[in-house]
Amino acid sequence: MNLKLPSFSKIIDLSHSYSSETIYWPTEEGFRLVKEFDDITENGYYYAANKFFSPEHGGTHIDAPIHFSKDSLTVDQIPLERLIAKAIVIDVSEKSSNNPDYQVATRDFENWESSFGNIPDNSIILLNTGYGKFWPDRLKYMGTDQRGKDAISKLHFPGLHHDAAKWLIENRNIGAVGLDTPSIDYGQSKLFETHRILCANKIPAFENVANLDKLPTTGSFVIALPMKIEGGSGAPLRIIALIP
Repeated sequence: MNLKLPSFSKIIDLSHSYSSETIYWPTEEGFRLVKEFDDITENGYYYAANKFFSPEHGGTHIDAPIHFSKDSLTVDQIPLERLIAKAIVIDVSEKSSNNPDYQVATRDFENWESSFGNIPDNSIILLNTGYGKFWPDRLKYMGTDQRGKDAISKLHFPGLHHDAAKWLIENRNIGAVGLDTPSIDYGQSKLFETHRILCANKIPAFENVANLDKLPTTGSFVIALPMKIEGGSGAPLRIIALIP
């Protein structure tokens, strides 16, 4: 992999911390940190060690293509070129503020391109829906703070429309897509068509991305490195942006 990092003046953390407040799908238990030792040892020095428990999909995380595409790439198999690249930001926060079920449409990409030119090859597309500001309020962020299978029908948050995902695949050469909501499909999705389209074409998705409102529309460089889980369908993601 021959890649030259650009010069930058600022680093922006695009990851939410993992804690008891971290948002997971309503059917998941969530994140737990268990202290094993936090004290002075018998030899007189301080020592700390913990265990953590977490589903693959929750908090700021990556969906590997195998998540919705049998025999596709697992987390450890995703090429680094898809995870380290120039990024663009599509801002739909105004539309989403009036419609919690808003789905980013092909016209949003076309409107962006009318101002900035074609989406660059191999770029990471970040969708700013404005929902990052609600983290970690589950009710505002997801549409419900209830847990369990019955809560799924009450989910309301923006996502990427499957027709727009298909347009990207057929007309542009992208590396990955990320957004500041719990799922690349909008909350009321039943068939997860956007997931299926992206995964079938080996495009990873980043979910629950933080601080997208702090990024410029163009010019940032993103490094998105997940925990390298062998055979994983997803993993916690530490993602940062380098700003010129």
